[in-house]
Amino acid sequence: MLVYIDESGDAGFRLEQGSSPVFVAAMVLFADADDAAFTRRLIEGSAARRQHRGEFKFSKSRDIVRDQFFRAVAAAPFRLRAIVVEKSIIHSAYLRTDKDSFYEFFVKQMLRHDNDRLMNAKIIIDGSGDREFRQKLSTAIRRKVREGAVRDCRFSDSRNDPLIQLADMCAGAIARSFREDRQDRNRWRGMLGPRIDDIWRFQ
Repeated sequence: MLVYIDESGDAGFRLEQGSSPVFVAAMVLFADADDAAFTRRLIEGSAARRQHRGEFKFSKSRDIVRDQFFRAVAAAPFRLRAIVVEKSIIHSAYLRTDKDSFYEFFVKQMLRHDNDRLMNAKIIIDGSGDREFRQKLSTAIRRKVREGAVRDCRFSDSRNDPLIQLADMCAGAIARSFREDRQDRNRWRGMLGPRIDDIWRFQ
């Protein structure tokens, strides 16, 4: 099993200065390398790729590119699980002031509450953050997630990895669905509907 993880939003709590009110971590699950490779080909051969030559990021894509991207992966063999964190309910000073710990805590929560979907999974995460943080996160995931769920944790440069970009696009679509000020808020989450296993609103 291969699992690709990315997020939408940030770990900051200065909401009045532009921090996102919602943080979403999403994981895209593939049963095997063949399913992952097939999905990669769908993305690279899509109309979205002809419209958009750079890295696919939900926050930086035009609506037409988002539409074409999600149409391209509509029948792709993956499942999607996500955690949604509305920052207004977080009162822990530790999580509110330490961005690395915030990210690590909620990614682990998502992986732990997997409904036993993860089986000997190789986890691939967007390779942002410094080396010390990546090592700490990798160790925490391998040691603190359910036994047998994760066999390895690696990092990949999202600029060169369409499947990390898929996780970003999915996380962005879910985050948009929590924007009550946007008329299109459910547009792209709706296109992902058949692929969604669970979207967990953290309480």
